Amino acid sequence: MPRPHGFTYEAHRDGTVHVTHHGRPATTLRGRRAEAFLTEVTGGDAQLVMARWTGNHRRGNERRARDHPRNRR
Repeated sequence: MPRPHGFTYEAHRDGTVHVTHHGRPATTLRGRRAEAFLTEVTGGDAQLVMARWTGNHRRGNERRARDHPRNRR
């Protein structure tokens, strides 16, 4: 699976964090969530952290795997 790329973030003075993916808005974080995000993004792989926080970290065959007879209940 390829590593995530193309994410950027901007932290504003009012505590708001805007995360974009290839120039398009992905999410806006405020308050405690923004603080937690900033703590995590500075401590690890920033691209992977932003992909996870935006929900854009799953790519591939998740939908097909869910419909496979072995995975049905």
